Amino acid sequence: MKFAEEIRDLRRKCLLSQVDFAKEIGVSFSTVNRWETGKSKPNYKALKRIDEYCKANSIDFACSNLVQEDE
Repeated sequence: MKFAEEIRDLRRKCLLSQVDFAKEIGVSFSTVNRWETGKSKPNYKALKRIDEYCKANSIDFACSNLVQEDE
């Protein structure tokens, strides 16, 4: 699965809009939109926030898969 799909699926699992997901992890709506359209990817700080959000909400998500995709 491509990175953009992973982020979109994660957000949908959380039942959040792009705006609400962005607020939860401390980025802008346009940032989440760029991630989901494949125009950019989260930096490590954003990945850490996504990981922390998932752990706090018992959501199964392995951000390590996203990092490996770049390597």
